[in-house]
Formats: sequence, C-alpha cells, structure tokens
Amino acid sequence: MPNQHNQTQVQLLQEKLSKAKSVAVVEYAGTTANEQVKLRAELKSVGGELFVTKNTLMDIALGKGKLSDSLEGMNALALSYEDEVSALKKLFAFHKETDKLVIKQGMMADKVLSAAEVEQLSQLPGKDELIATLISRIQGPAYGLVNVLKASQRNLVYALQAIADKQK
Repeated sequence: MPNQHNQTQVQLLQEKLSKAKSVAVVEYAGTTANEQVKLRAELKSVGGELFVTKNTLMDIALGKGKLSDSLEGMNALALSYEDEVSALKKLFAFHKETDKLVIKQGMMADKVLSAAEVEQLSQLPGKDELIATLISRIQGPAYGLVNVLKASQRNLVYALQAIADKQK
C-alpha cells in the first residue's frame, strides 16, 4: 500500500498538470542550488514552475508509460501555466546560458513531444508578442488610410508654400 506522502504528492502533481498548458521533463543533474533557485525565479516570473519529485510519482501522475523513457536520473517537470511557450523560452534560455540542463521530452494537451519538438515550441512567439503583432496588423490599414486622406491636404500646403517661396 502506498504511503500517504506519496499519494498526496501524486494528487498535487496531477492538479498542477491539469492547470499546465505545457510540460517539459528536464534532467537537472549538475546544476547548483543557486542555479536552480535562479531557474525557478525565471520560470515563476513568466507563470511557470519547476517541480521536483520522484520519477515513479511523475510517471503515475503523467499517465503510466507516457514519458517513462525519459524518467531516469535526476528529473524535474517544467510547467507552463500562463501560455504554452513562455516557460519553455526561459528554460531554453537558461539551458543555453549554463549548458547544464538536459531537456528530454515534453507534453502539451496530452500529446507527447520529443526534445526537438519542445525546442521548436520554445522558439514560437509568446502570447504578448502575438498580441502586439495582432494590434500592429490591425492598426496598419487604418494608419495607411489616415495618411492617404491627409496626403492631398499636405500636398496642397506644400504646393502653396512652393508658390509663395517662388514669388518672394
């Protein structure tokens, strides 16, 4: 019979996974405590979390056998709550900076992702970037229309100014 602590850990992890929009399995062996604290702070700043627990408990919470190939060694789950890519961006930025993490696999909407797919996902623009792009695209035609409508008045003023300058 499993002990109470392990059962509560599995329940806690299942709650976190139900809220998460994307998950990455990360081997953190070789990182120092200070680096882990820094990574946790970076993930938290973008609405993510680094969760460490036993591999067997992760396997049970994720769904027996879904990611069991990558659950060997010292692993943690990088969870992204705000949007699918923000925590993954920070995770890969930290990985490039320290070169100590191994991103093994990931999950998004019950689809298992390879390490390469997780990296591709991390390169997508984030939610804020997409909103800014959308706003600029929406404003673009209106801005152009205003310039076209002002152009005839502006050209008339330039023509009158040229005539006035010529007469002087």
